[in-house]
Amino acid sequence: MLPDPELIRPYGPLVRRIEAEATVIGDQILKIDHFLNHRIEPSFITEMGQELAKRLVRFEPSVVLTAEASGIAPGLVVAQALDIPLVYAKKYAPQVESPAIARVIPSPTKGGETKLVLSQRYIVPTDRVVIVDDFLSNGRTAVALVEMAREAGAEVLCASFIVEKRFKHGHATIEALGVPVCTLAQVEALENGHVRLTQP
Repeated sequence: MLPDPELIRPYGPLVRRIEAEATVIGDQILKIDHFLNHRIEPSFITEMGQELAKRLVRFEPSVVLTAEASGIAPGLVVAQALDIPLVYAKKYAPQVESPAIARVIPSPTKGGETKLVLSQRYIVPTDRVVIVDDFLSNGRTAVALVEMAREAGAEVLCASFIVEKRFKHGHATIEALGVPVCTLAQVEALENGHVRLTQP
């Protein structure tokens, strides 16, 4: 699958903020949680979500799918911009209405495993799904969401992320499932306390 350049075009305002404000730990961890997923700036998350929505509208989705918790904020903005529902897979061992679809995902960064559960009542075979999340690294969560949506009979059109770590293999893993990937910022490397990004 040849990537569509428009889907992975670097979004200048985000690239500049990451370069100016990110904390880099070692060669694996990029921290921008002061504006993306712990402390959230409503105006900026809205701006980024609307940019994702502009790129996703061509797929004519009927629902946005994400995982709690950090995917909910960007997912909600995208869903609002596209005027479609947001569904999020619940983590841990929640009470989810049967029938439900579940996946267990190993988490190398946090240790242990995460269980994702999705009620089949909210993703149905007629759905056209786009996935939205904050970070793409190894792609385990996104792959689980693709599998869960497909198990429900839905079509998965695209997986989109605010930030992608290009030095990980998540992008290729998702595309190997036949799902195109959309990202706003692409981290090429984390080196000596600095982040190297694809430039707009």
